[in-house]
Amino acid sequence: QVQLVESGGGLLQAGGSLRLSCAASRRTFSTYAWFRTAPGKEREFVAASSWTGGNTYYAESVKGRFTISRDNAKNTVYLQMNSLKPEDTAVYYCAATEWSPVYSGTYHYESSYDYWGQGTQVTVSS
Repeated sequence: QVQLVESGGGLLQAGGSLRLSCAASRRTFSTYAWFRTAPGKEREFVAASSWTGGNTYYAESVKGRFTISRDNAKNTVYLQMNSLKPEDTAVYYCAATEWSPVYSGTYHYESSYDYWGQGTQVTVSS
């Protein structure tokens, strides 16, 4: 069974940076994405990357601050988060699919992804 394992979460002050990693246990997926669930809110899309990494998509709230990247040789996707704000506090989830929702414009839907990680907590203090 394929597993996605996130790491890199933590507690830090506003303005700081953090890099999350998500390693797939057995294969490289066509599309990876990051979602997050903030306290009291529904899960929301953060970023997505196509197979080559040449097509990336971001939520407006993180555009210019977060960068998604991937290393297919390591079956790993990353989320570099800079200029963090308290409102970025959330559990961050890695998601993956063998399909290509980035080309159909459905990359921001949870239902487009078949595999999910367990989540990693990111807490940003003011």
